[in-house]
Amino acid sequence: MESIIGRKAELSLLQKIIKSDEAELLALYGRRRVGKTFLIRNAFQKQLVFEFSGIHGATLDQQLENFSEMLSKASGSLPLAKPANWLQAFKMLTDYLLSVIKKQKKVIFFDEFPWIETPRSGFLPAFENFWNIWASRQKNLVVVICGSAASWMIQKVVNNRGGLHNRVTRKIRLLPFTISETAFYLRSRKVNLDKYQVLQLYMVMGGIPQYLKEIERGESAIQAIDRICFTKEGFLYEEFKNLYQSLFDDARHHTDVIRALARKSSGLTRNEIIESCKLSSGGGATQLLEELTESGFITPYIPFDRKVKDNIYKLTDEYSHFYIKFIENNRSLGPGSWIRFSAGTSWKSWSGYAFESICMKHAQQIKKALGIENVHTETSVWHYKPQKGEPGAQIDLLIDRQDLCINVCEMKFSMGDYEITKNYAKELENKLKVFRDRTKTRKTLFLTMVTTYGVKNPTNYSGLVQNEVTMTALFNA
Repeated sequence: MESIIGRKAELSLLQKIIKSDEAELLALYGRRRVGKTFLIRNAFQKQLVFEFSGIHGATLDQQLENFSEMLSKASGSLPLAKPANWLQAFKMLTDYLLSVIKKQKKVIFFDEFPWIETPRSGFLPAFENFWNIWASRQKNLVVVICGSAASWMIQKVVNNRGGLHNRVTRKIRLLPFTISETAFYLRSRKVNLDKYQVLQLYMVMGGIPQYLKEIERGESAIQAIDRICFTKEGFLYEEFKNLYQSLFDDARHHTDVIRALARKSSGLTRNEIIESCKLSSGGGATQLLEELTESGFITPYIPFDRKVKDNIYKLTDEYSHFYIKFIENNRSLGPGSWIRFSAGTSWKSWSGYAFESICMKHAQQIKKALGIENVHTETSVWHYKPQKGEPGAQIDLLIDRQDLCINVCEMKFSMGDYEITKNYAKELENKLKVFRDRTKTRKTLFLTMVTTYGVKNPTNYSGLVQNEVTMTALFNA
């Protein structure tokens, strides 16, 4: 059994499931390559007695053939005949499980669940019947259903209004590693890199275990990115197409939204996305945004002092943004590409946005560094589009505190200590003034600089910067 990195809350829940005195139906979902299958196989290694995975794009006959092969393998019997339909398939599974679950809690695992439910296959009704009539009464049985199409899992399983309505007993949305877990994962694979190098890798790959697994010991971040992303044999060279096509039946509109958000680092409202991508303004657009959100590619942020309907959507999948920016439309790829790109101006704008996105994901770590982890807070974004002749302002992370203070966070990525220029100092002062004037807030404002290595000259502008947080804080568990 390989060791499981992080996942403390998930492992605790899985242990509760095994110790439960009742039948359990666990719905596990999360984006592709985030480690769902690895988690179940390793956490339930001793209890797992049957595993079946859907095949993407397969016919009903192919899925049923695969099912009979997996059941034959699990039972150790002679090859079983292919079932005529899913009702018969679950009857075969029930017959096998009757003796297996007599004395101890056992687990059966349906991986890539959405791929099994092909049109007119009858799989979902047959599964509902299996759970409701028999499986739900077996106190020694745990049924795990897992899928990368997170939105499908939520709509068809978790929020099912038919035979599975309120039947799911537990659910886990498996998220990518934090940057702290990423560093720990790399160390567990004998990849020893400092925090700055790990941060660069996270800006490209996020906390996706399958991507991080491609990094080889002895490589610098630049070498690893160059090999994995810019050579034709590289794992991430063509991952983008495979990623979205495997999750959504028609991924064109999904990738249109991803590209639109990649062009707008400050984010877009729902209406701006509809206009930019030429979508219909009805339920289709709402469902599409929900699908991308639940799959972890985009994140809605409620602007300060606004409501959910005013959400700003941002692209928060690191790899997707990196691919669109540097891989997709560049003809001169190959070894040495990333070294060349990282010396250009496009790298500077991308790195700033990528660092901001990571900081927003790690707001809890920033709170801890500020000593306010036990203070109730709400995080948000804010921007003001000026009228003619007025100054505008944009703030990408506000930490609104119950103790009547607000941390106005400025996030800056640099290769060394960050230097505040005279013009930038004026920009910061203007930002604070516009924010206070437009929101009419009476709370105390603390300008908080979040940088890689710290601010070089904070004393030059006495009283402006109230707090400093470096990238080290992001690595705290």
